Amino acid sequence: MRGRKPTLNPDSNPIIDAPKPPSWLGKAARAEWRRIAPLLMERRILAETDLTTLAHYCAATGTVQEQQKTISREGYVVTTERGPRAHPAVRIQADAMTRARLLAAELGLTPVSRNRPSIRTDQEDDDSASDLGV
Repeated sequence: MRGRKPTLNPDSNPIIDAPKPPSWLGKAARAEWRRIAPLLMERRILAETDLTTLAHYCAATGTVQEQQKTISREGYVVTTERGPRAHPAVRIQADAMTRARLLAAELGLTPVSRNRPSIRTDQEDDDSASDLGV
């Protein structure tokens, strides 16, 4: 998709009470869920249909943190029979960062995604013909 994406408008049926994180999320991912879910609910942009996207974002963020622990403990380079190579955790972390960044944008968690121009879908603001006297 090219061009600017529409901003996230408050949902007509937002979640009011923070749901518990899914049991399959790891410790770091559950912590991210508990941090982010209330913020999204406060902005009234988290709906029931968004919970899977939120879970995937949290899982990706948790993976980034877990892989960083591995890299910190074992280093960025491993020695194999072919010589030094990047630690596999580096690639896993990079992939998880990419997924987390994309999902964060979908959820409106990045500065750019929060500042997109809004596309209104409600009737009150969509009466452009009346502005023209038609």
